[in-house]
Amino acid sequence: MKGPVLIFDSGVGGLSVAQSLRQHYPDAAMCYACDNAWLPYGLRDDAVLAERIVAVCQAAVRACQPSVLVVACNTASTLALENLRELLEIPVVGTVPAIKPAAAISQTRHIGLLATKATVGRPYTQRLIDNFASDCMITRVAADALVIEAEAYLAGIPPNIDRMQAALAPLWQAASSSAAYPALDTVVLGCTHFPLLKPWLEQLAPEPLQWIDSGDAIARRVAHVVDELTSDQQDGRCFTSAPAVNLTAGLARYGFKAPQLLDPVT
Repeated sequence: MKGPVLIFDSGVGGLSVAQSLRQHYPDAAMCYACDNAWLPYGLRDDAVLAERIVAVCQAAVRACQPSVLVVACNTASTLALENLRELLEIPVVGTVPAIKPAAAISQTRHIGLLATKATVGRPYTQRLIDNFASDCMITRVAADALVIEAEAYLAGIPPNIDRMQAALAPLWQAASSSAAYPALDTVVLGCTHFPLLKPWLEQLAPEPLQWIDSGDAIARRVAHVVDELTSDQQDGRCFTSAPAVNLTAGLARYGFKAPQLLDPVT
């Protein structure tokens, strides 16, 4: 089946994945879908949310007719990836925090995991650490406030530096070495929203750090599961579960058109 790459997220975080995909495959046709009516996902009941994710993704697949679905959300990947793969006839690519590549490049063996509260506490995150970074010290920082800042940024509101600093304070504290542990040198951006704020993260960091996200790994996986990526610069359709006129300009910066409402999503 030939068709565009469909990128799904709860909000605008998947745009960072779209950016990585375009860096690897600049001519690939893409659609974007987000469940902005239920944002943020981290506050929802897991069982109810899993059903919701499947319903929205099915609606987006009907609207977009893609060749592959990229679930560009850690929470959605954890809760619904298996069900989506069973129900859909196209490949489904998920997202996990980039613990493995971070462990491969960290020199101090101290890694920061910057993610949402839901992600830092999930068992699958611990399994990734056990499997790929068991010799590393991992400083986990729940920074849900950054999701709000990224959503606001795409809506045309500059990030609030004070709120960002407050969310990042535990990470900066860990970045300084002490007698008890070495300074961290690598930070995993464990939420797809966070790479959208990378210029501010780099500016606010007290020391230069290596920032790692899942975008490149997702791009490689897409190429692996799809024989041929469709080229069509006329695509760029975007679908949302609630009106999102305030996102039109931000979506355009990433090559997507004004959003259309998904119908139905339940």
